[in-house]
Amino acid sequence: MRYTAEPAFVLHARPWRETSLLVEVLSEGHGRLGLVARGVQGPKRHVLRAALQPLQLIRFDAVQQGELAQLRAAEAQDAAPQLAGEAALAGFYLNELVLRLAPRHDPLPELFDVYGGARARLGVGEPLAWTLRRFERDLLAAIGLGFAFDVDGEGMPIDPAARYHLDPEHGPRRLLSDRGRDERNTAATGRALLALAADRQPEADELAGLRRALRPVLAHHLGGRGLKSWELLGELGRLSAGSD
Repeated sequence: MRYTAEPAFVLHARPWRETSLLVEVLSEGHGRLGLVARGVQGPKRHVLRAALQPLQLIRFDAVQQGELAQLRAAEAQDAAPQLAGEAALAGFYLNELVLRLAPRHDPLPELFDVYGGARARLGVGEPLAWTLRRFERDLLAAIGLGFAFDVDGEGMPIDPAARYHLDPEHGPRRLLSDRGRDERNTAATGRALLALAADRQPEADELAGLRRALRPVLAHHLGGRGLKSWELLGELGRLSAGSD
């Protein structure tokens, strides 16, 4: 199979052998793909190496050969966001989530758009915690693992005054007073869930609750193996006031 002028975001690149790179991209028409970029070292290949940096939007030509495609050409389509500090860690988090949760060779045009929107918000300095919560919500929906945030798992409207645990398979479940401590610690308010459903940024403390409620959902779908970005950030709540 040949890819010609295929739009894609670069998720990850690492050295392979002496002069090559193994690159993971999220393409518009074919989902997540693995590419082999051969012979990218040397001064004459600087433009190509620059185009293969994480968060970069490219167009590429490649030929699929087995699990990996052989890259023939790649060209940057814009200037990737120049992120530093916590924003750079947030960008790493976006990429790691997609790498771990999006299957290869599965067209996910909605995810391509979701990723592009989150990348743009990071680039203009929008609040990091809210950007990440929106991305988590939309990523789950795009890969078929999402659920409604304005009704509970039984189809009842969310009560803004109640607290809810997010069941990875069934969605919000109203928290009862006799629930265990762990479940209470990972609960979100109904107000926060309704705000997330309406794409409206909640108050800082309720935004923190959303992070705690969504983390176990993501961990469930990650198969129990955490993310390096979680370790680097310690707690994603450090990203900004209202994270946690």
